[in-house]
Amino acid sequence: MTNYAPDPALLNKAETLVEALPYMQRYAGATFVVKYGGHAMGDPEAARDFAEDVVLMKAVGINPVVVHGGGPQIGAMLKRLGVESSFINGLRVTDAETAKIAEMVLAGSINKEIVGWIGQAGGRAVGISGKDGGFVRAAKVGRDTPDRLQGIERHVDLGFVGEPVGVDRRIIDTLSDAGIIPVVAPIAIGDDGHTYNINADTMAGAIASALGASRLFMLTDVVGVLDKSGALMTDLDPAAIAGLREDGTITGGMIPKIETCVAAVEAGVDAAVILDGRVPHAMLLEVFTNRGAGTLIRR
Repeated sequence: MTNYAPDPALLNKAETLVEALPYMQRYAGATFVVKYGGHAMGDPEAARDFAEDVVLMKAVGINPVVVHGGGPQIGAMLKRLGVESSFINGLRVTDAETAKIAEMVLAGSINKEIVGWIGQAGGRAVGISGKDGGFVRAAKVGRDTPDRLQGIERHVDLGFVGEPVGVDRRIIDTLSDAGIIPVVAPIAIGDDGHTYNINADTMAGAIASALGASRLFMLTDVVGVLDKSGALMTDLDPAAIAGLREDGTITGGMIPKIETCVAAVEAGVDAAVILDGRVPHAMLLEVFTNRGAGTLIRR
């Protein structure tokens, strides 16, 4: 009689599934909002990994909602069309022509490309923007910028740049209940009838808050929040974050992402996670393993 010796690789796969089981049970029926952007969007292999992660989540009973950006793609299209653009405090000044191009890129090509990736991975997705079904209402954003010569703050008109002021969750609930993954472009209409371009991080945070999401994932081009020695900080709360901003540990482009995460958890989201979207299957590592993969922010 010959004893059967299982393949060690198969045993490792079985152990991985066993490790993931309690997390699958914990998050069954939960909503995860995923802000997808950065250079991972332009990498076909990373895009496939992302789509597989989202489809797997849906398959085990989690309801993922994808909110995507597209700043580099908008910039490339503006350049191709010979349209000049400028930025103030990290936000693109958006005139009527730029707003139309941004909507075309965001709600058109990028949105449908992500829907296609999810479909290729075996999922069902529908692309929408905040304009569809009155999903998100927007208000015009203004910014004050310092005038060093005069020593005062001057109000700057950013054009058709908005921020979410209301979210009607019914369209997301309807899609999720039907087994469909919503893919959201950060475009919304204001009470004034104008269409506004919204920062994707801000849009994702507002949607996560309105849905009472269990997780808000912010996929970026960095591994997470690093301390001054360069080590990853895996677990933070708003009080710790305030100290890190004060001592200069958190600076630059990480500040608005952190602000979005803090606002989301203070509005009822269980936790927000800043992850490196370039890492293969980063979301699965964060959700279904004991080790995690980024910086978790919770109340």
